[in-house]
Amino acid sequence: MIKKLLGIVLLSTVLVTAGFAQTKKADFVTFINQKHTWVDSVFNTLTPKQRIAQLFLVRAHTNLGQKYIDSVQRVIEREQLGGLVVFQGGPVRHANMFNKYQKASKVPLLITFDGEWGLGMRMPDSTISFPYQMTLGAIQNNNIIYEMGRQVARDFQRIGMHFNFAPVVDINNNPKNPVINFRSFGDDKLKVTAKAKAYMDGMVQGGILASLKHFPGHGDTDVDSHHDLPQLKFDRKRLDSLEIYPFRQLIQAGAPSVMVAHMNIPALDATPNMPSSISKKVVTDLLRNELGFKGLTVTDAMDMKGVKKFFPNGEADVMAIEAGHDLLEVSENSGRAIDLIQKAIASGRIKQADIDARVKKVLAAKLWVGLDKRQNVNTRNLIQDLNTPSAQSLVQRMADAAITLVKSERGLKRFDVRRGTAVVSVGIDKAQDFEKGLALQLTQHDQYYVKGNETEEQLEELIKAARGHRQIVLVVHDNRSRPRSELHFNDATKHFIDRLAGRRTVTVMFTNPYALNSVDVMRSSSILLGYQNDFFMQKAALKALLKQIKPEGRLPVTISKDLKNGDGI
Repeated sequence: MIKKLLGIVLLSTVLVTAGFAQTKKADFVTFINQKHTWVDSVFNTLTPKQRIAQLFLVRAHTNLGQKYIDSVQRVIEREQLGGLVVFQGGPVRHANMFNKYQKASKVPLLITFDGEWGLGMRMPDSTISFPYQMTLGAIQNNNIIYEMGRQVARDFQRIGMHFNFAPVVDINNNPKNPVINFRSFGDDKLKVTAKAKAYMDGMVQGGILASLKHFPGHGDTDVDSHHDLPQLKFDRKRLDSLEIYPFRQLIQAGAPSVMVAHMNIPALDATPNMPSSISKKVVTDLLRNELGFKGLTVTDAMDMKGVKKFFPNGEADVMAIEAGHDLLEVSENSGRAIDLIQKAIASGRIKQADIDARVKKVLAAKLWVGLDKRQNVNTRNLIQDLNTPSAQSLVQRMADAAITLVKSERGLKRFDVRRGTAVVSVGIDKAQDFEKGLALQLTQHDQYYVKGNETEEQLEELIKAARGHRQIVLVVHDNRSRPRSELHFNDATKHFIDRLAGRRTVTVMFTNPYALNSVDVMRSSSILLGYQNDFFMQKAALKALLKQIKPEGRLPVTISKDLKNGDGI
């Protein structure tokens, strides 16, 4: 009887294992470079113009009104483009738009999205936002970042999308970087690589595409490529050892896609004002040939000034194809670009064989994500499905794992909810989640608010009132939608923060870690860093203050000679 039961168990194990083996996705890079019957059959139905169109991704919104949605549909019907880059709107409206657009397209559309912190990056009101990558940089267990990748993949598939332009693998070693900054995992190349791999693997093993960005590395720039062309003046040795390092490692680990940035890098291409995104020396010679990348290359958005400033009127689109790209994101005018590329093929500037090979790679990518089977997105319970309790719990677990005790446990150990407490909140004018939660725990307290534009006289009175309490909780909120390296308070407020930070004070900061250089709070008895002002970080900090969790996060960047990458109590 025991042998019989054992046999049943073993047989069940074999069947389960076989089931997993059958459903496991093929390696993406290998897959898109193989021959497929479906790819060939679709390719053979396309006109020369429609083949070129497969390499273009058009901008799509649902927050700009029905006229805009209809205008994009007309472009899809007229040009039969390869896919979408999805921006702001709502999940149900997006899903309905996808169903309409897919029906209007001869070939199923590849639907892409900038979701570095999940769907909430473009739909914050009705979908889940995971922590920013800088916050994830503080987490010590990368398995939880892998879990996030799997959840992002589930969310994408539920709403009908296939391709996430994430993770960011730029090493943010410039605190004043205006465009990457909190979007980076940090300034240590090894940690950035490991965390990016966890996120990438979670998404890919979950069945969607991931794209490393922004090649060859946008972390040490002081210009935003949305507005101008940044220049990296580093030599090749520096680029190889730092900026390019995560890309090289992750390409070897099977990265499906790489997005190339708009940057001028003379060490890689000395052509004046040449953006890396449309440089053959960068895309083909370096990324393809030298690093051996055989996945999909995609440009950063082609309507950004970093690329169109010096190569206007569609020339940048032609040069992107000439450079070796498979996908062009958000051309200023895709119809014009397709016509120009056709002329470039006719003149011999671009080879027809190169176009055909890339079109087949894009079609193979569509096959890999399951677009050979057309299926409408079901909008029933969509909002609920994108906000599951398990996903919300994951967000909070990540926040709890990221909260960082920058200085001393002394203040946390001494903190007593029964003592008279002054809670001084800077950057807000009414209670947020942290203040509301703390108020429920404190026996006796006074709450004070400082908006950040007060006069010295006003703040002097507040200092006296706060110091009349046995303990002080100083809470600094960066209430802007994106945390910056500099706090936006006036000098009087910054001086007030410096003065209030003392041996009776526990300072809690919901802001960019670099903002610790904006004020001097190091005299506080303890400092908790929450990285961003979202409710989940506020809840994590409250739990740490109340000794419900032990802060285990570590600084992902070096802030000063006293606060270095990896520091934390």
